[in-house]
Amino acid sequence: MNFLEKVISAISPERGLRRAQARNATSLLLRSYEGAKTGRRTDGWIATGLDANSEIGNQTIILRNRARDLVRNNPFAAKAVATYASSLVGTGITPRLAASSARSDDITSLWDEFSGNCDADGRSDFNGLQTLMATSMVESGECLLQMINMPSDSNMKVPLLLRVLEADHLDNSLEKSFDDGGYIQQGIEFDIFGNRVAYHLYPTHPGSSSLARRASFKSIRVPATDILHIYNRTRPGQHRGVTWFAPALLRMQDLDDYDDAELLRKKMESCFVAFVVNASPTDALGIKKGDPSGPMREQFEPGMIEYLPPGKDIRFGSPAQTSGYVEYMRWHYHAVSAALGLTYELLTGDLSQVNYSSLRAGLIEFRRRIEATQHQLLIPQLCNPIGRRFFNVVQAKGLLKTGNYSFQWTPPRFEAVDPQRDTMGEILLVRAGLMTLSEAIARQGYDPETVLAEIARTNQQLDNLNLKLTTDPRYTVSGR
Repeated sequence: MNFLEKVISAISPERGLRRAQARNATSLLLRSYEGAKTGRRTDGWIATGLDANSEIGNQTIILRNRARDLVRNNPFAAKAVATYASSLVGTGITPRLAASSARSDDITSLWDEFSGNCDADGRSDFNGLQTLMATSMVESGECLLQMINMPSDSNMKVPLLLRVLEADHLDNSLEKSFDDGGYIQQGIEFDIFGNRVAYHLYPTHPGSSSLARRASFKSIRVPATDILHIYNRTRPGQHRGVTWFAPALLRMQDLDDYDDAELLRKKMESCFVAFVVNASPTDALGIKKGDPSGPMREQFEPGMIEYLPPGKDIRFGSPAQTSGYVEYMRWHYHAVSAALGLTYELLTGDLSQVNYSSLRAGLIEFRRRIEATQHQLLIPQLCNPIGRRFFNVVQAKGLLKTGNYSFQWTPPRFEAVDPQRDTMGEILLVRAGLMTLSEAIARQGYDPETVLAEIARTNQQLDNLNLKLTTDPRYTVSGR
C-alpha cells in the first residue's frame, strides 16, 4: 500500500481495502496475455479445448476430400505434392547393413529380389511404394501399408508382399469400449495400455464405383502387426493424420475463385470491341455498299477503311487495367507456401525475385524439414518395420542364419545449389575431422561400403595399367 492508501485505510479501512484490491486487479490485467483477453477484438474467436482425436474426428474426411480436389484441379497444390514426394523419397530411401556381416552379399541379393517384387499389385518396386505412400501422406494426411506373408511353398523367394491402402479403408465411424479396458477409436483398436492391437478396415474402398465390390460393405479386423499407419503426429495422443493442406485449404480455394473471376472479367471486356454513339435503333454502323438491300457492315477487318454516315460516332472499348493483381497473388501464395512448409519458389516456380544467397537460405530451412520428416517419420514408421519383417521372413524360410540383423537407411541426396561450393565445404569438413568419409558418401545418397569397394577396385585397375589420372585424388590432393 502506498502512502495515500495508508491514510485512507486509517480513516476508513473498508475503503482503503477496496482501493488496494482495485489497484492490484488493474495491475494483473495489464500483465495478462493479450491473446487471452475478451472483448470486441476476440468476440468471433472460438477456440475449443478438445483433444487431438476429438478435433480430428469426422473432419478428417472432409479435409481429405477437399485436399484431393485441390490436388486434382489446382496446379500449385499438385506441385506441392510432387515436390514433397520427390524431396522425401526421390529415387528411394535405400538400406545398408548396420554392421558388417560375412553374408552381406546374400542379404543384398535377397533384398534386391524382395524390393523388386514386393508390390502386391505388381505395378511398382519398393522405391515406388515409398513415393506412393509419401504422396498419399501429404495429400490425405495418412496412409496404410498392409504386409502380407505368403505361404512358404509359394514361388516367391522372399514370401512377403506389400499393399498400399488409402486411409479411406479405415472404418472411421467404429467406436467401442471393451470390458477389459480396451477400446476402438476411429477404427483403431487399443488395449488397456493404449497399445495398438488391430485395425478395422474395409476390404474395398468405400468410394468404389463398382456395386459388386461394395456389396459387403463391412470392416474386418486386421492385426496391427500386419499394418503400418504412416502419418505426421503433431499432438500427443493423436491417432489419425490430417492433410498437410489443412491450414491452406480455404485460402487456396478463395484464390482460385478470385483468379477465375478476374479471368472471366477479362473475357467479358474483350467481347466489347466498339460502341456506336448517336445512332437510332434502326441504324447500323456503316453505309451500304453496292446492293442497297445488302446488309450493313458491323464487323471489323485488318486494314479496313470505313466511312460513317453523318451524325454517327464510334468509341472503342478500353478494358480496365487490374492494378496490384500480381502483388496480391504473390503475397497470398507466400502465406500458402508457409502453411505447407515450402518456400515460395518451390511452390510456384517463380525465381524472379531471388539470388543465390536467398535461394540457398530458403532451401536450407526446407531441407531441415525434409530431413526431420525422413528420419523421424518415414524411416521409423515405414522403413524400419519393413526391414524387421523382411529379416523375420527370410530367417523363417531358412534363407539366412539366425542372428540380429538391421538396416541403416540412407535418404536420397539433395541437389547442390552450387556444386563447387557445397563439395568444397564437405571436403573441408572431412579434412578437419568433423565428418567421416563414409558419412559424406552417405549424404550423397550412396552406400559407403559399396562406393569404397568400387573405389578400391578402380584404383587397383589403374595401378595395374600404370595409369595416373588428373581425377585420381591420390595424386591431385597430395600434389604428386
